[in-house]
Amino acid sequence: MPTTNHDHVWTATDDELTALDQLGKEGTWHIGGHDLKLTNLDKPLFEADPPVTKRELIRYFARIAPTMLPHLRDRPLNLQRFPNGAGSPGFWQKDIPAHAPGWLTRWHETGVDEREDRDANDHLIADRVAALAWLGNQASFEIHAWTGRLPEPWRPTFAYIDIDPGEQTTWEETLVLARLFRTALGHLSVRGYPKTTGKRGIQIWIPIAPRYEFSDTSAWVERVSKAVGATVPDLVSWEWAKGARKGRARLDYTQNASIKTLVAPYAVRPAAGAPVSAPIAWEELDDPELRPDRWTIRDIVERVERVGDLFAAAQTDGQELPAV
Repeated sequence: MPTTNHDHVWTATDDELTALDQLGKEGTWHIGGHDLKLTNLDKPLFEADPPVTKRELIRYFARIAPTMLPHLRDRPLNLQRFPNGAGSPGFWQKDIPAHAPGWLTRWHETGVDEREDRDANDHLIADRVAALAWLGNQASFEIHAWTGRLPEPWRPTFAYIDIDPGEQTTWEETLVLARLFRTALGHLSVRGYPKTTGKRGIQIWIPIAPRYEFSDTSAWVERVSKAVGATVPDLVSWEWAKGARKGRARLDYTQNASIKTLVAPYAVRPAAGAPVSAPIAWEELDDPELRPDRWTIRDIVERVERVGDLFAAAQTDGQELPAV
């Protein structure tokens, strides 16, 4: 795992992990300098053999924290909770509940974009391992971070390419689209960072210089996506409604908008096996073993130890978007 000067609050010690393993079904866990009340630790949350329990989910967040937290730093979070497990309906929670620990870092939404007809929220800022452990205990494992970063949350730090497969889209067709984007970005000399979604798709994040508006990133990604889609028109639909797409994929440039978010790197998806959204290298698009849900909470930490955080530069590699 990478080391930083945040180790004292970002990293769980071996003793802390052992203490988590030794807790009963509930109890108080001392993690990263905080006491955290944990409940229903042996409750199965994901179908697997054996099932993935809440304890295992919390342990995963504690282990992945040094790698995941840099991608969440200073970013308000939108959280999707699944208190009855991944096989049951979840719900979105943007506000931190009143009973949450006082040491959690909160940000009260200010300067709400006038295009959004919505109320301001009190968002969690995940800035320590204990915050991720708290999310695990809340079964808030599908973490979405804003594309903007405090103190300028309304200014994007990424341009997003979202390959959203349709009902009829095969995995091979999804890979075809991803490879076309790889070629297009290479032609434009733009550095993109791909990751699997943990479900069916692939996303590409393009870190940008802090001078663009969401209208700029949306228009740029739309132009690139339309160029890619034009080469394989039978695979792509530009219809908004799923029913009108006739099962084809959507290249969803509309995610480049304030408030809209994509699942964060290393976040867990609500599916059997507890798959994660995993950063990949471009050449892995040609690996016949690649699948969108290939890595789970049971093996992604070991992968990161082996290959490093393939998304690390995405937080610092700000680029100018060339004309398309």
